[in-house]
Amino acid sequence: MTPQELKAACLGMTGAREEFPFDEYNSVFKVGGKIFAISRLDVEPLRVSLKCEPELAVQLRLSYPAITGGYHLYKRHWNTVLLDGSVPDGLVRDMIEDSYDLVVAGLPKREREKLHWRGLSERG
Repeated sequence: MTPQELKAACLGMTGAREEFPFDEYNSVFKVGGKIFAISRLDVEPLRVSLKCEPELAVQLRLSYPAITGGYHLYKRHWNTVLLDGSVPDGLVRDMIEDSYDLVVAGLPKREREKLHWRGLSERG
């Protein structure tokens, strides 16, 4: 996955925005004012940090050496993925969508309705 593909996947989520709250280098992708992805798009190797269900986060780390506990984040809820080709792009896209869904699920009902979000149980 290239930096452009990663950015497009994150911004392809309804209501997603790219911001730079920490510095001018780290792209922070938010929905409803909450972070669902963080990446420095201008460095190699490319990495992205994504929110994840705690049990799944551990499973993914055990299955893929390129997936580790979130860098400078609460490792129980965040994974950092090294995008070196060892994690399939489809899985990375699924992880982006899952991270987005976790964040949106925690937003107030009014915000979720504005996004026309289908609940986690309705996805398929």
